Amino acid sequence: MISGDGTNGSGTSNGRPLRTFVAYVEDQPGVLNRIASLFRRRGYNIASLNVGRTHEPGTSRLTMVVEADETTACLLEANLYKLVNVISVDDITNLATVVRDLALVKVRAVGNDRADVLQIGELFRARVVDVSDETMTFEMTGTQDKIVDLLARLRPFGIVEMVQTGAIAMTRGAESRASSVAHRPSILPPPP
Repeated sequence: MISGDGTNGSGTSNGRPLRTFVAYVEDQPGVLNRIASLFRRRGYNIASLNVGRTHEPGTSRLTMVVEADETTACLLEANLYKLVNVISVDDITNLATVVRDLALVKVRAVGNDRADVLQIGELFRARVVDVSDETMTFEMTGTQDKIVDLLARLRPFGIVEMVQTGAIAMTRGAESRASSVAHRPSILPPPP
């Protein structure tokens, strides 16, 4: 999906290319529903979606990884701009980025296996956030590939439960993609 070197490649999902978009939206009720409805109506498949607040009051940031070729990506961006609460959209697929997911993994760890499970967690720089008599829960932040590798190593011990966030992404370097947050493209009329 997303390359392990921290740059956002044009990976694939089921043979379809993946594109990464960052959208800034007004922090209002129903915005995410309108975006999800747009994707549903147009038949776009979301591989990953993460939404969170930003440093700007009243603004949320969506990171979306979508199955789309270049033509579909342009249409998707244009359709997102048609939504009233969308402030800006950037396709960051071909830019140098830092991309991370967060995973919580609860794994069986009893007897002699406990030391082995702990060693695997340390190898992947996963933090132990909960311990019981029979399990350990790890918190891991990293690329999708790194999380998949951790899961493969822990699977023989027995994964009890696992949850993972969608990808969050930010361009590398001093320039902020957020610099355009307050400005819509000039081809569109200003919001009412």
